[in-house]
Amino acid sequence: MPSLSSLRRDWLSNPRGDILAGIVVALALIPEAIGFSIIAGIDPRVGLYASFSIAAIIALVGGRPGMISAATAAIAVLIVPLVKAHGVEYLFAATILMGVLQFIGGLLRLDLLMQFVSKSVVTGFVNALAILIFMAQLPQLIGVGWMTYPLVAAALAIIYLLPRLTRAIPSPLVAIVVLTAAAIYWNLDVNRVGDMGELPSALPFFALPQVPLTFETLAIIFPYSLAMAAVGLLESLLTAQIVDDLTDTPSDKPRELKGQGIANFVTGFFGGMGGCAMIGQSVINVKSGGDGRLSSFVAGTFLLFLIVVLGPLVAQIPMPALVAVMIMVSIGTFSWRSVKELRTNPWHSSVVMAATVVAVVATHDLAKGVLVGVLLSGIFFASKVRALFAVDTSLSTDGSTRTYRFTGQIFFASVERFLAAFDFREVIEKVVIDVRDAHFWDISAVAALDKAVIKLRREGTTVEVLGLNEASATMIDRFGISDKPDAEARLAAH
Repeated sequence: MPSLSSLRRDWLSNPRGDILAGIVVALALIPEAIGFSIIAGIDPRVGLYASFSIAAIIALVGGRPGMISAATAAIAVLIVPLVKAHGVEYLFAATILMGVLQFIGGLLRLDLLMQFVSKSVVTGFVNALAILIFMAQLPQLIGVGWMTYPLVAAALAIIYLLPRLTRAIPSPLVAIVVLTAAAIYWNLDVNRVGDMGELPSALPFFALPQVPLTFETLAIIFPYSLAMAAVGLLESLLTAQIVDDLTDTPSDKPRELKGQGIANFVTGFFGGMGGCAMIGQSVINVKSGGDGRLSSFVAGTFLLFLIVVLGPLVAQIPMPALVAVMIMVSIGTFSWRSVKELRTNPWHSSVVMAATVVAVVATHDLAKGVLVGVLLSGIFFASKVRALFAVDTSLSTDGSTRTYRFTGQIFFASVERFLAAFDFREVIEKVVIDVRDAHFWDISAVAALDKAVIKLRREGTTVEVLGLNEASATMIDRFGISDKPDAEARLAAH
């Protein structure tokens, strides 16, 4: 149970900043939720209800105060085939199962997998997301009336110049209010939020998904739920890490995973699609002064208030104002310093970052981009460790003993060099394999040592392995075969 002091810190340490930032986020969530619903081929109400439900619930049960979660593009892309083939009721069932899987992921501490995601991958993820956010605004900037462009410019001017005069009110909120008033007063010919889709006029209500409770239904929804859960957790963990850096405060990642599960589980019963943390909205929230749970709760509840009570007024918000806010988010999200560091960073790190960006932008799938980055990081790391391997050899003065001294890490990537160091054709009485400065990491290394020892003994040479450390000796005792009676036969079997 959280203590009273932690509740006060999470909820009431910055009420003014959290409330104002939450209002800005709520306004920015509307076009995004509608847009993601259109991507998924579902009614805009599904995305809007999901954004309300997830943002409000995660404020209560999540592990990263100040982080905004709602309906997202990453999930919307995944559910298109399910909705098209089986209908929206199966989407609600898949969202409920997604929540269950995410909660289990929290219990299994899947957040620990983030230790294997390098800084270069995170930077690539952030840059790719910034590019995707900007690209998502292009439909509102291409093929539209000329009035759109001066309005976008005016909104950007307010967003960037107003903070030089005052920071009492978030500048994105001022930009939205001013441009909405101007658009209504002069009846400007620009796209409005209402043009994106019909806003709901009623509250969401609890209902069971209208699907058969059979194994056939489970077989249909499980692959989608698993993919949604994996992508949602990945994006949430990466976003939490970014918010941690922005606010210089730690997050409770196991709690965040379980919180995401609870939020999606409940949302499915209220007619919403799955969602997860949103880096763009989280950056808006933090940059607008929101860093507590109250900001996320206000964002969710004010979103519902806007669409149900103030729907007609919200429908009049000009899209150029929201486009300008998202351009600000895109610019603020992109790591411009990483471009300058391309020449100074190790080339491996730059390649990982660039490959992650290219993979995400090309596929519009954040999970695939991160997977590419992690795989490349692993390959480069193994290559670096492999390069540390060295071997030295000497012959005793009487010519009877050959000593091989190995230094470095012996594992799957270095076993070829390990075996190549031996001269199996040399006629010698005894061979000493000195591994005091080496470490055997895996069964590939053990198998290589077995192969060397058995081949040398086959030629009548006495072999002594010298200086095994405790961990290497334990692995060789468990998996090695060179000292077994049937070593030759087992080596031949391999």
